Amino acid sequence: MSKYKYVLFDLDGTVSESVDGIKESLEYAISEIGCERPNLEDYTLYVGPPLIDTFTGLCGLDSETAERGARLYRDYYNKKGKFRNRAYGGVRELAQRLKGDGARLAVCTSKYEEFAKEIIGIIGLEGCFDAACGSNLDGSRKDKKDLIPYAVKALGGDLERDRKDIVMLGDSRFDAYGAKLCGVDFIGVSYGYGSVEEMLGLGAKGIAASPEGLYEYLK
Repeated sequence: MSKYKYVLFDLDGTVSESVDGIKESLEYAISEIGCERPNLEDYTLYVGPPLIDTFTGLCGLDSETAERGARLYRDYYNKKGKFRNRAYGGVRELAQRLKGDGARLAVCTSKYEEFAKEIIGIIGLEGCFDAACGSNLDGSRKDKKDLIPYAVKALGGDLERDRKDIVMLGDSRFDAYGAKLCGVDFIGVSYGYGSVEEMLGLGAKGIAASPEGLYEYLK
């Protein structure tokens, strides 16, 4: 039996190696808007946070311009960026082992939900997850504190009732903080795009160096 009944996977940096498509789409949107381009070499600044937050925080745009940036980003990402995703080696095998142990699995991402569903297919992980849960097109349900209960419900659970049976897996402080706010366990990965120190500081139960290594914390 799995240690957890409900296992939630962040997408970018945990399931999918995705920085190339995200950076390319962000560069396109910034170019179209004509604002000053921030330094995009540090991908920890824009892989993980909700898209609108990237445009308002990293790019310093007002809310209306940020909404336009998000639309431009999504348009480019839909046409080209999403096809730059690649699954991390070992994710399929991990999902299969967890399912065999009786766990229910969901992708839980700030990315637009339809993109998340498409990406699972693009990277060849069809059938690995019982649900794919993400944000709405209008930018709502973008934070992990809102996505975690939504994903648990999609798997047939209830956050209040099943809190001890839920774990969030991710590579950044956004995943760790969302799990903390929801009162569920968090396990981080060091192979993604975030900071191990930040995840540990927010209460990570452990840090895995690979998808295979995650299983040791979940079995």
